Amino acid sequence: MEHKHLDQLRSVADVQPRPLSRDERLQRWIALLECDPKRPLTPLGEIEYKPPAERALIREDNSPLTVAYEDPILRADGLASDRLGDAMRYFALSDGQAHYALCSCLSGRTMDATTCAQRLRNATGNVAWESALGAWALAALAVSLPGIVYLLG
Repeated sequence: MEHKHLDQLRSVADVQPRPLSRDERLQRWIALLECDPKRPLTPLGEIEYKPPAERALIREDNSPLTVAYEDPILRADGLASDRLGDAMRYFALSDGQAHYALCSCLSGRTMDATTCAQRLRNATGNVAWESALGAWALAALAVSLPGIVYLLG
C-alpha cells in the first residue's frame, strides 16, 4: 500500500474530513480551554434576561466562545462565529447548559479557562450521571427483590 500526504490526495480526489460528533466538539473546546488554564476570560453578560433573538447575537471579546472560534478545526467543522446562537447550535447546547457554563451571573466579570472547562464538562456530562443513576436503581432492585418476593409470596 502506498501512503500519500493529504495535500497530494487533494490534487487527485475530493477529500472531505468527517464531521466531528457533538462529544468530539465539546471535548476539543474543553481541551482548548485547558491548554491555557489561567487565561482570564470574559463571561457573557446575563444571558437569561435577553429575548431569544437578542441572546443569539451576544458575544464578548476574549470569551470562552472566542477560544472555540480561534480554533481552525472547529471553524472548518462548522462553527460560524463566536456569537452565542452560533455556538449553541454548533455545540448543541440548551439554554440551561449555555447559561451554566458561560453566563456572568455565575462567574462575575471574569473567569479563568479552567473554571469554564469544568462548567462545560459538568453542564454537558449528563450521560455519566444517567449511567450511575441506572446502576444504583438496578442495585436497589437487586437488594430489595428478595424482600418483596417474601412479602408477596
